[in-house]
Amino acid sequence: MIRVGSVRIGGDAPISVQSMTNTPTADIDATQKQIQDLARAGADIVRVSCPDMDAAQAMGPLVRASSVPLIADIHFDFRLALAALDQGVQGLRINPGNIGAPQRVREVVQAARDHGAPIRIGVNAGSLEKELLVRYGEPCPEAMVDSALSHIRLLEDLNFQEIKISLKASSVGMTVAAYRLLARQVDYPLHLGITEAGGLLPGAVKSSIGLGLLLAEGIGDTLRVSLTADPVEEVRVGFEILKALHLRSHGVNIISCPTCSRQEFNVIDIVAQLERKLAHIREPVPLSVIGCVVNGPGEAKETAVGLVGGQGGHLLYRNGRPQGKINDTDIVSRLVTEVEQAAETMRQDQQDDSNP
Repeated sequence: MIRVGSVRIGGDAPISVQSMTNTPTADIDATQKQIQDLARAGADIVRVSCPDMDAAQAMGPLVRASSVPLIADIHFDFRLALAALDQGVQGLRINPGNIGAPQRVREVVQAARDHGAPIRIGVNAGSLEKELLVRYGEPCPEAMVDSALSHIRLLEDLNFQEIKISLKASSVGMTVAAYRLLARQVDYPLHLGITEAGGLLPGAVKSSIGLGLLLAEGIGDTLRVSLTADPVEEVRVGFEILKALHLRSHGVNIISCPTCSRQEFNVIDIVAQLERKLAHIREPVPLSVIGCVVNGPGEAKETAVGLVGGQGGHLLYRNGRPQGKINDTDIVSRLVTEVEQAAETMRQDQQDDSNP
């Protein structure tokens, strides 16, 4: 197990969800706002790119203002890693093979050790070493694992074991095969992701398949869903993957029907509104929104809050018990109120359990 700031990774720690800022890092106000947005969405860790010295120097005020640990993403220039560490970042993402001579790697490792910052070795199928491409002929899982193992040896030779590893490709199959292969050979924490997965819908699908396969096999300790979209969506999709596998509970879990001609209210519109209006809730409140009585009562009896569509009024449930009928115009406001009350009850119960 390692620690990125206050966040434990590996061992029996919860699987953490990460994202990455896409604002110019030296624009401290814009980057700080995006970090805050990601933290509010539930991100456990945020990665920030440091392409130049201005960006590295900006990490100081960003770290001081952040409620979650920050990782500096470094390529090519070892001095940027040293500067970011001096500014207080809680972790590094580097490729030890592209920051120069062994002496430079030693300097970065020593600085990381002095600052108590772990290093993520980030292997990407699109940037493998030339000698590996010559040996294997093309990017493949074996080449990715060989790259990771060589970088691990670089750090182990310097007596540094505060390591986590990622093996990312845009191909779901290649990524899954590479992680499976590496997981049989090392015990270091693994950071999961499908790189360059695409826009919101295709990227979410690819990531759900690839990460879901690995997580279901017990592979993976932290993850980032890489999307060509608002980074907040990466956090949302990441938690939905973990919720679907019962690996973490975070936020309202809306159970809703796919709709058919039996629906007694506009389920699609109502659910879209609820997703927006309940995004601020962190407690794992189960909410069922079912358009008719075929499956509605059964689902409602299993959730903290439930709504079942019906002629002449829709039946509201709380903790499996009917609470009376509501009309179309009251659906959203009433469900939001009921869910917020359920979340407050959960918070209070958690506080009581922690203060016996």
